[in-house]
Amino acid sequence: MKKIVVINGHPNKESFNSAIAHSYINSALAAGSEVRYIAIGELDFNPNLRFGYRQRMELEPDLVKAMEDIQWSKHQVWVHPLWWLGMPAIMKGFFDRAFLPGITFKNNKQGSSEGLLKGKTGRIITTAGDLCLKTYEEAYRSSGLVQLQKGILEYCGVSSIQSDFIGPLYELNEKDRKEWMQRIKDLAALDSI
Repeated sequence: MKKIVVINGHPNKESFNSAIAHSYINSALAAGSEVRYIAIGELDFNPNLRFGYRQRMELEPDLVKAMEDIQWSKHQVWVHPLWWLGMPAIMKGFFDRAFLPGITFKNNKQGSSEGLLKGKTGRIITTAGDLCLKTYEEAYRSSGLVQLQKGILEYCGVSSIQSDFIGPLYELNEKDRKEWMQRIKDLAALDSI
């Protein structure tokens, strides 16, 4: 049984991103995976890393539970919208507050770091309201994906990260959305193997 955590970075629980997350969850459960869900926008925590790394802020109970779920998982699925070529502020705040030295990475005496989430795989599902994949890749060099995949997840040891881009959302009709939901279900079934 595969252990999957689905993390939704959209602050609105009625968003298309939430529908994607729940579609993925239902398909993964049907395929026999064990699944936990983190809706970052529903967590109760201060997203501001007030003191930087100089002074540790105590993690709120919701962050402690979220990190337990991430540690428990073998596969992480990150679903988020692309806002200003990056993730929503609440999602960035989640990383700032919870992905800390000693929790998701550690620095060694040689000045390099070691990811503490080794052995975990990932999938990133990004939605964009008015941006197509070609423009995102060519004009913006997949900036949000680079930040999340390379700058955060791979840095912390997550490997074999797959990515999917859905956009521009404003051009999708009902048929397109249903096709994407079917693709999400297929991805969940594939990830459950």
